[in-house]
Amino acid sequence: MIKEFVDVLVIGAGPSGCVSSSYLKKNNVNVKVVEKTKFPRLVVGESLIPRVMDHFEEAGLFPALDKMGFEKKLGARFLRGKEVCIFDYSNKFGEGWDWTWQVPRADFDNVLAQEVINKGIDLEFETEVIGIEFNGTDSVTTVKNKNGETKEIHAKFVIDSSGYGRVLPRLLDLEKPSKLSPHSAIFSHVKDINREAGIEGTLISFDIIETEVWLWVIPFSNGNTSVGIVGPTEYIDKLSKNGDPAEALRKAIALSDYYVKRFGDVEFLFEPKHLKDYSCSVKKLFGDGFALTGNASEFLDPVFSSGMAFATEGGMTAAKLALRQLNGEQVDWQKEFADYILYGVDVFTTYVKEWYTGNLQELFFHKPENPDVKRKICAVLAGYVWNKKNTFVRIHDTAIKNLAEFIKKEKQQA
Repeated sequence: MIKEFVDVLVIGAGPSGCVSSSYLKKNNVNVKVVEKTKFPRLVVGESLIPRVMDHFEEAGLFPALDKMGFEKKLGARFLRGKEVCIFDYSNKFGEGWDWTWQVPRADFDNVLAQEVINKGIDLEFETEVIGIEFNGTDSVTTVKNKNGETKEIHAKFVIDSSGYGRVLPRLLDLEKPSKLSPHSAIFSHVKDINREAGIEGTLISFDIIETEVWLWVIPFSNGNTSVGIVGPTEYIDKLSKNGDPAEALRKAIALSDYYVKRFGDVEFLFEPKHLKDYSCSVKKLFGDGFALTGNASEFLDPVFSSGMAFATEGGMTAAKLALRQLNGEQVDWQKEFADYILYGVDVFTTYVKEWYTGNLQELFFHKPENPDVKRKICAVLAGYVWNKKNTFVRIHDTAIKNLAEFIKKEKQQA
């Protein structure tokens, strides 16, 4: 059998894998990437948040992405009937990027992967991991290409950025149910022929149909728009008696008073995709010789677009720690990786849970707005969930609930 020897093997060529491999290459590490699919490929996660820009810049990937002219995302709009709440990333608490992109992921991920190849990184598409064995921190990974040929890749460290493929969680029995209640999504793209000119036509929006049910609208610079419905799995399943995702998405769009005219009669550019019970978790984020990043570890919910931010945060953090370990340093993976990543996950988990209880929605739509509260929540939505100077990060587990209860009592008294 053919054998290859590398310092670091990265599984998956999505944003997390591209960030980690590019950072390692920049620091003269012999890194290899294997990707099961062929790019470009369709994937969900089209709304980014500003924190990811730090990672693309540090990994040297920003210039290639910036040339593509993707639609700039300056914030986000939330709709509930006639109520409107707009978050502007330039008016947030603390430092950090004040814009990002909203992107068709097939194009976006392909640009990232091609830039990784341009940097001289060995990236193999249509190559599937079928087995792995560890001897301390050293590993032997067996892969199979599209022709059915197998080979061994010997590595000193493995970063699993395989996304929903969840390679190492499956192979090493690390899967664990999510703490979040089961939710599902159905989405597709449309040719946005009824798009209005100006900001209205390009603004990313979340239209609340019911407390736990919402429609996403993500316009792209190519004239297409992503439209999706999210809600409890039981609710999503009932949108179509025959399990037809196109019928379900049509019914969902019809429920939106704001968007039914814009999207009610347009054709889907592909058969809508049904993502069922998408939230997932793992028993641990690392082990001897490996780290899990992005959806290969935790996926929460699409409502605040945190998925890619955790993917690139994990990819960059794992790459930096792996580099130090390769250089002979002692790395505390529990403290410096797991505890760090999970703190951010816990913050966003609180926001997701309080969104679906309705408490966070009380804060979003309360009038008059409290500028300080809004700036601090905006920083969280921008992905800066490790800044403990922010009250809504530091005491996230109580701040939203307590403030929402106070607002509710005020309304009752009024």
